[in-house]
Amino acid sequence: MHEEDRRMYELEYPAPVIRDDSGDGQGPTMIVAMHGYADAGQAIEASADHLKAALEGRQLASFNSDELIDYRSRRPAVTIDKDRALEIESMDLGIKVLRDNSGKTFLLLSGPEPDMRWDAFTTAVVKLVEKFNIEDTIMLYAAPMPVPHTRPTVVTAHGTSSRLTEHMLSMDSTMMVPGSAALYLEKALADKHRTVAGYTVHVPHYLAASPYPHATFQLLNSVARAARLNIPLGSIEADISRVENQLEEQVGGSEEIEGVVQQLEQQYDAYMERYRKEHPQAIMPGEEPVPTGEEISEEFQAFLASLDEEESQQIIHTEIDDREDGIEDEGSQADDGEDGPGPRAG
Repeated sequence: MHEEDRRMYELEYPAPVIRDDSGDGQGPTMIVAMHGYADAGQAIEASADHLKAALEGRQLASFNSDELIDYRSRRPAVTIDKDRALEIESMDLGIKVLRDNSGKTFLLLSGPEPDMRWDAFTTAVVKLVEKFNIEDTIMLYAAPMPVPHTRPTVVTAHGTSSRLTEHMLSMDSTMMVPGSAALYLEKALADKHRTVAGYTVHVPHYLAASPYPHATFQLLNSVARAARLNIPLGSIEADISRVENQLEEQVGGSEEIEGVVQQLEQQYDAYMERYRKEHPQAIMPGEEPVPTGEEISEEFQAFLASLDEEESQQIIHTEIDDREDGIEDEGSQADDGEDGPGPRAG
């Protein structure tokens, strides 16, 4: 490791094992979820927190916060209890190896977006992507947009490979946005001809400053679908129900707010209708893709793996017995056909 890399990050020793049982021969996926400048609905930070809390994982690399974070411009919160400081908000930026519910490993780069040295940070991460043979990198973004909370949450995608963006919505225009460390990294990976994609969740602009679990759920659901990861999302769905009840109470008590939401609904519906006509193969917000035969097979194998050996064998033998019964029934029907009406050999 070069001296510059040593100053930038430290690798864990021994390094955690990065492998999966899928047998597809591909390298792992890395998800990049750095919160900071633009994290509407706190969707990016919540996505990273959920993955780390819900899945087993080990640290792979830890970046030097003193090299990257400006503590004066982003002062960490400190909890003080009576006469002493108890806890300081974490400013850790690092990469973890996580294992999904099916045993497949992937990487998560998360933490606060660096304030300084974006070029050096980007160079270091690109080297790690090459070192650990990362197959796909998926960047998470969250943007405040003029969309209503009463319609399915939109996730738009862009990237260097249609495999990661197929059937997803895209922004059919050229735009200029403020830069970020994640966008620097995305461009650097694309310049190196690595497979990289960016998923942007659209958060209602009037809810951008508050936690919005709908956005978190859709980001992680999009990642799980594209990277074929088995990520538990049940706890986020419970948060969605709670927030929806709160929003219904708040919006229902104001005619002015209801009027604004109705205008946004009309704009949303008109745009989605036009988009569907122009992109008939796209999976629209609120729709689910039809699972492939391979995906159904993987789900069945995962189900069998969740059972003990006796239950698994019982299911398999039941299927075999059913097939044999079907064959016997066909044979019986054939025999019956020989005794039926019609000409016979003399």
